[in-house]
Amino acid sequence: MSIEKKHDLLFKALGHRMRREILDLIKDAPKTTGMLCEALPGHDRCTVMQHLGVLEKAGLVVVERRGRERWNHLDALPICEIQERWIGPYAAHAADMLNRLKHSLDEEEKLTS
Repeated sequence: MSIEKKHDLLFKALGHRMRREILDLIKDAPKTTGMLCEALPGHDRCTVMQHLGVLEKAGLVVVERRGRERWNHLDALPICEIQERWIGPYAAHAADMLNRLKHSLDEEEKLTS
């Protein structure tokens, strides 16, 4: 699978509020599917399972089966890859622009003082 296809799956997975909420729930510790269903009242087990499937396909959730239980673990590596490719460079560019603006305003203030 191409890197662009992987990114498409990742952005699709992160694009839904409930999937982001599931990731928040498993951020600190893995949870069983039953635990996630209890933490998401108003959503049936089938809906939770569908969202977990999207997260798993995107590589954000790793499933470990223990007997009859399905433990859902967060794999944050895909998010780190997105941060390295998109967020970090754009944030650095924005910080550079703000720094240049600050220096420009400082120079202008010196000239008018």
